[in-house]
Amino acid sequence: MAHLGLVALLVREYDEAIDFYVGDLGFELVEDTARPDGSRWVVVRPSGARETALLLARASTAEQQARIGDQTGGRVGLFLYTEDFARDHARMVGAGVRFLEEPRHEAYGSVAVFADLYGNRWDLLQPRSAV
Repeated sequence: MAHLGLVALLVREYDEAIDFYVGDLGFELVEDTARPDGSRWVVVRPSGARETALLLARASTAEQQARIGDQTGGRVGLFLYTEDFARDHARMVGAGVRFLEEPRHEAYGSVAVFADLYGNRWDLLQPRSAV
């Protein structure tokens, strides 16, 4: 196995999710393809990333809708790595991304938890050592 390709993330609506991930977080839209069933195949990834990406999957059942924003039981479930924490933190704050704590510097690197537009918790993380 070479790498993890996609991680599915439940969303309410495709366009609002694209606006947040591409507009606010600075991800790139890799694919947005209509499917015969009325859904879309929407893939975004951090600019410059070439391996792992997010599949923005519109919730289609009541059970899926109930899990939007809490797919990991309130824990941080996604980790956005950066090579320049201060730059990316400032850009994200300026774009209106909601950080849940002030940046902190741990033995493993610089980190701050933020919430996406649905409340999923993410770490913005600059590891002390190379990834």
